[in-house]
Amino acid sequence: MTLDQTIPYLPHISALLNAFAALLLGSGYYFIRTKNRDAHRYCMIAALITSSAFMVSYLTYHAEVGYMPFAGKGIIRPVYFTMLASHVILAAIIVPMVLVTVVYAIKANFSKHPRIARWTLPLWFYVSISGVLIYILGFHIYTPGKY
Repeated sequence: MTLDQTIPYLPHISALLNAFAALLLGSGYYFIRTKNRDAHRYCMIAALITSSAFMVSYLTYHAEVGYMPFAGKGIIRPVYFTMLASHVILAAIIVPMVLVTVVYAIKANFSKHPRIARWTLPLWFYVSISGVLIYILGFHIYTPGKY
């Protein structure tokens, strides 16, 4: 399969990766709350890898396709663009937060790691979930024209 043949599938793959990342984040949270550090670590590493794969998929798609206008009309437009704006802003903020959180974990700095993770986790979770909602709105409920 060539890149041109793969491009139409990338938004769907990206949404699945975002949903899986959210599931891993929720599982990682559950495991740390139940004091299962090994399971927590594995979930968070998998969430980091999954979110990185999402980013590759997302950037590849938009490098090939460019801007995709939102097809929704009426009251959904401000709802969609508000969610999109918060998603984009927090997605930019979350990258360095995740990296700092991971570095503290790798260095076993468990006085600082939980303090930043308390902020990182809900923001990362929001970015993952809002990405799926944006996908559903933009590709299924308000279907765009052919790119």
